[in-house]
Amino acid sequence: MKIDSISINGKISEFEISEKIFSSDINNKLISHVLYSQISISKQRVAKTKQRNEITGSTAKIHAQKGTGNARHSSKKAPIFVGGGVAHGPKGNVYKIKKINKKGKKKSLISAISQKTKDKNLIIFDDIKNKINKTKEFNKFLKRNRINNVLIVLDSTSKKNIELSARNIANVKLIDASYLSTYDILKYKQIMFTKSSTKELEKRLLNYE
Repeated sequence: MKIDSISINGKISEFEISEKIFSSDINNKLISHVLYSQISISKQRVAKTKQRNEITGSTAKIHAQKGTGNARHSSKKAPIFVGGGVAHGPKGNVYKIKKINKKGKKKSLISAISQKTKDKNLIIFDDIKNKINKTKEFNKFLKRNRINNVLIVLDSTSKKNIELSARNIANVKLIDASYLSTYDILKYKQIMFTKSSTKELEKRLLNYE
């Protein structure tokens, strides 16, 4: 499929991109599974409370089952007693992570990118061959093209040339094509690719079968 590509100078030209990546079927269920998995892995689960079986002490029944007038109890380790275990407390790093295989991750990336294309939030721009040192210059390019809250996917050369000028602009993130994830795509409203980064992405995603 063909799409308009813009340059830093404002020139528009046609560029061929793969329909298999940029206009594929959208699998929202798979996207949600991958997103849940990536968020779970990134969370730090450090809070920890002792469960009933981790409390040190006697397991003897504290009084007879009947005849005392008190409620039935087993040991002092029960959660209702001071010093007992904590019911349903945080368990540290013991938690469930949904495992997603490589094929599933790649398909979710394709679905997320295709959603951006469908929503008309996909932008292709020419490789940056000359270094841009001024934030003002790159910010002017973004404003001229109504680009804000954007994830910019770059090839290595373009990244070196605009890294200094783009890093202080709010709601703009630069990322290498090889590190692109479903979470990053969904976090930002728009997504931009350099021409070279689209080719790198095609090599990465079209060999999963």
